[in-house]
Amino acid sequence: MVQRTSTMIRHALTMMVGTLASRVLGLAREIFTAALFGASGLLDAFNVAFTLANLARQLLAEGALSASFVPVFSRVLAAKGKEAAARLARQTLFVLLLATSAVVAAGMVLSPWLVAIMAPGVDMAKAGLAVAMTRFMFPFLLFVSLAALAMGVLNSMGSFFIPALAPALSNVVYIIIIVLFSSKYGAWGLVAAVLAGGAAQFLLQWLWSAHLGVPLVPDQPDRGDPDLRVMLRLFLPYAAGLSLNQVNPVISRMFASFLQEGAISVLNYANRVIQLPLGLFVIAVSQAVLPQLARCPLDMKEEFRDLMRDALRFALFVVLPVTAVMVLLSSEIVHLLFFRGAFNRWAWEGTAYSLAMYSLGLPGMACSTVVMRGLYARSMPRAALYVTLSSVIGTALFSFLLMKPLSYGGLALGTSLAFTASGLYGIHLLSRSLGTTLGVFSPAWMSKMGSALLGVSGLTVAAKTFLPYAPEAPLIVRVFWTGGILLFVACAYAATTALLRFPEWRWLKDACVRKVGGKRETGKDDRS
Repeated sequence: MVQRTSTMIRHALTMMVGTLASRVLGLAREIFTAALFGASGLLDAFNVAFTLANLARQLLAEGALSASFVPVFSRVLAAKGKEAAARLARQTLFVLLLATSAVVAAGMVLSPWLVAIMAPGVDMAKAGLAVAMTRFMFPFLLFVSLAALAMGVLNSMGSFFIPALAPALSNVVYIIIIVLFSSKYGAWGLVAAVLAGGAAQFLLQWLWSAHLGVPLVPDQPDRGDPDLRVMLRLFLPYAAGLSLNQVNPVISRMFASFLQEGAISVLNYANRVIQLPLGLFVIAVSQAVLPQLARCPLDMKEEFRDLMRDALRFALFVVLPVTAVMVLLSSEIVHLLFFRGAFNRWAWEGTAYSLAMYSLGLPGMACSTVVMRGLYARSMPRAALYVTLSSVIGTALFSFLLMKPLSYGGLALGTSLAFTASGLYGIHLLSRSLGTTLGVFSPAWMSKMGSALLGVSGLTVAAKTFLPYAPEAPLIVRVFWTGGILLFVACAYAATTALLRFPEWRWLKDACVRKVGGKRETGKDDRS
């Protein structure tokens, strides 16, 4: 059990290194976009189009494909060897190409209706622009779907660094294109950047998969292949359930389209910032834990429960202090990242307000994301559907109730509350399936974490009070101010939790000092 936990954390740390580059570059692309387009109606139209074209990222790359393909591929790899697993991957690629091509064609035809559903409050000119952009960007679905399959193959074979790094290449390509072409082509330069970035993300992972001996070339499916049948039987209910999860950003943008111009953009900027800790820590842990859970025999409930508990606690161990700091420093972070060019004071204040509200949902997002991997590993599509449905209903209800008193900040807070509720609900369903509680929120762990968080919050407030942020100061001064406070608070949190003897430090030590080398078994070590 200790070995599985340390292996999970070692893979998570590997993903974090690659994801850090990706998320930092993701913020850089938003900084360039903000400087060139601000929080404008033109960017609102692009964001509507990109949201529609981006639905497959979470549905496939972080959703149904990982949920159905990774557990089956991992078991075939362990039981039957690389050739059988590669055969499954090639057949899956054939099916994926057919299905995604059909979705792309349908999306291009139905773009006017999709835009009308997503943003009913925008004027006709912006709606027409959003429709045109949506049609051009829908092939992005094909690229991210293929990248998702390659990522699933690589993760199952123990390779986590390259899949985590691939989005960084996508962001580099995006930045280069908008810098070179946005002045001439305006928002259409953003469309070209999205497509080129998606293609680069797939190509890197495809090449690395071929390097590891699993070239992803389409192969005619064998309808009698039991492994393929199991994967497809799981994929369809997961896709149906996780497609509901994509309703959440649609709901936010629908409500925001009735607010002042630029509301969609400030929510998008805030969401991009929140993706840094979410992707760096939560997605990394959830992606690393899924192959470990998939290899857990279904009858070993105690081992499965312990690994799930450790994964949830490790995610919260990292995310909770980040939540406190991001709420307290939201204004300073947004000013440092975006306040230049067309990004004015209203955009600064609106994005900071939205970021604080989104940050409150980080712990809930962590629980929801990790526990969904547990439901996937135990082949519980109905429970996964219920968890997703609860987040959709919660987002719609909380957004409706909070939009009037809190404006776009209420939409961000509504999303946070919905993910918190769905995360707790998912823990309940998984505990009921195992016949025992996961034991994540024990009184001892919660009391120690509460003490550590009080210390983090107090230090952050004290730093802001006695050494306030200076918006008019040179950029280098503001960078050192923000980085200095973050480093100081992080060191204080690390020292406090170490003194309180949090077991997470022992897991980290085991993951870092375990001897690397010797015999490397397929699917058990990182090959990146």
